[in-house]
Order: sequence, then C-alpha cells, then structure tokens
Amino acid sequence: MLRHALPRAVPVCLVFLLAACGHEEPVQVSISPAIVVQPQPSAVATQSYPGEVRARFDPQLAFRIGGKVTKRWVDEGERVKANQSLAELDPQDVRLQLEATRAQVAAAQANLSLVRSERDRYKTLLERQMVSRSQFDNAENLYRAGEAKLQQLKAEQDVASNQASYAVLRAPQDGVIAQRQVEVGQVVSAGQTVFSLAADGERDVLISLPEQAFGRFKIGLPVSVELWSQPGQRFSGRIRELSPSADPKSRTFAARIAFTAGQVPAELGQSARVFIAQEGVNALSVPLSALSAENGATYVWRVGQGNKLQQVAVRVGPYGQSSVPVLEGLTPADWVVAAGVHVLHDGQEIRPIDRSNRTINTAAKE
Repeated sequence: MLRHALPRAVPVCLVFLLAACGHEEPVQVSISPAIVVQPQPSAVATQSYPGEVRARFDPQLAFRIGGKVTKRWVDEGERVKANQSLAELDPQDVRLQLEATRAQVAAAQANLSLVRSERDRYKTLLERQMVSRSQFDNAENLYRAGEAKLQQLKAEQDVASNQASYAVLRAPQDGVIAQRQVEVGQVVSAGQTVFSLAADGERDVLISLPEQAFGRFKIGLPVSVELWSQPGQRFSGRIRELSPSADPKSRTFAARIAFTAGQVPAELGQSARVFIAQEGVNALSVPLSALSAENGATYVWRVGQGNKLQQVAVRVGPYGQSSVPVLEGLTPADWVVAAGVHVLHDGQEIRPIDRSNRTINTAAKE
C-alpha cells in the first residue's frame, strides 16, 4: 500500500517546492566601479614644455618723477585695488616748484592788467589823435606779450601740479603685487621699476621654446595645457605671443600661451606643462593596462550609452614604457577602461570613476 502511494506524493511535493521558489526576491546585480580615462595625444606625436602661470597683463609700475621714497604701503603678494596708493616720494621739492609757478602766474596776471590799461588808454588817445600809431602799436604788442606770458605760466603751473600728484604711485587696476623693488629711504629715478603688478583677469602660461624647433611654431597654434594642481586634466589653449629674439643665455624663445577653455583654475606662479602636437601626426595614446587581446586582435573596452561596455578593436603603434599609441579605433572624446580589463565582458554596465575615486559623467560634452 505504502509502495503505491509514494510515487504519487513525490510530484505533489515538487509542486509545493516550485511554488515556494516563485516567491523569492529577484537577485540584485551589483554595478562594479571601473577606472576610465580618455585617450591623450601620444608622446610620439606631441612635445611638452614646462611653464609657469602668469598674468596676461603684468605692468611694471614706476614713478614718473625722481625722488626719495618716504612711504611704502604695500608688499609682495598683497592684493590692491585700482587707484590705491602704493608708495610716495618726498613731496617738498615738487610742492615748492608748484608754489613758485603759482607766484609767477599771479605776477603775470598783474602785469597783464597793467598793460591792458595802457593799451586801452593809448587807444583812446589815438582816437583823439593825441599819440602816434606806432605808440599805440607798441602798447598793443606789450598787451599781447603779457597775455601770452600768462598762458605760458598757467601751462607751467598745470605741469607743476601734475608733478606734485606724480609723487604718489597708484595702482592702475586691480591685481596682486608680484614683485617689490623699493625700500623706504631709497632714491629712485623717473621710470625706474618699483613694483610689478599681476593684473586680475586672464592668465597665460609662459614657456621657453628651443632654438632648433622654433621655426615650426606660430601665433595661434592650438596647444593643450596641464596644470600641476590638476593632474591628468588638460585645458585647450593657443600660442598668443612669440618672442622675436632668443634669450642670450639660454638661447630659447619665450612664448605665451592663452587659455581658450573659458574659466580655468590657474593661479599665479603655478607650474604647468604645455603639449604641442607635431604637424601631420594625430596619434592618441592609452595606458598599457587598457589593452587586451583575443585571437590575435587588440582591443579596448569603450564606455557607451548607459555606461555599458563595448569591445572596440584598435590598431596600435610601438609600445612605450607605460602607454601605447592608438593609430585607429578611438577618438579624443571616447572613454576607455584603464584597469581590470581581463574580467570585463561586452554589454556590462559599470560605474565610471577616475583615479581619485570620483564618479565621471562620460556623457557630458568635453
């Protein structure tokens, strides 16, 4: 009896087991993080030059007159506003000169009043024919000479007034004092540099170009700039200025690079590196760890829509110490996985991060 009931009970048990399994929660698939990078211009196709961030406008400030410095209100590194007083010369000499010209103007005005009265008197006498024409002409000439002398002395008074105002050196615009070359008590000449001002606003990168390759550089040539404080991130730029002559000691040509990428977090004095691509060579490079091979073909994992991976075949050049040039298969806007490529598969969804574990939005336009 038991032997016949057992085969019938087994299917019933299986039904209950399957029903119980149907109520289990679905398994959550975890999305693994993956370090991604963008292809960079290959070292075999670019040359890099060290540089320093400078202000685009950095005027050398100097007094317009000579004298002894009696006051200095700012030091290196201080921020200043437009028209702010920076230093002052001993004003005694220029004030005395201004007082002297004022006295001369007063004397000329008194003299002009006198010769004007004489001319008017001779004019009345001439109408009555009591003096000759030559006597009146002489009085008229004295009046004109007195008028001209007064105009001359008024101009000299304006110059003396300007000279007195030149005793105070003021900042022409907002900025930072980059260099100070004066001390209180020092005697300076007109035009001698007293301060160097790094004006607020645009920033440049100053580099030195070698003499043997100077001929291939020109104003407007596009470049990319990497800041020491922003490793791995490059900002677009262009050559804004080229020195027409080489430095007599280093035999290099100074060049200024202007940023074209909008707001760039470049601070004065920061170190930077400028990358200039060789003409006619457009190779990109990726880290060696980004490459994988299968059946004799080399490929990388590119991040596609929805952060899903795509296996992309590439043609590479000669391998370097830490990177390899990619001649075909990638564009500068692509993102590729830089590590752990041997455990990935096509269509896998990842969470893109950089080497500092920060999430990257690969869909954002560069």
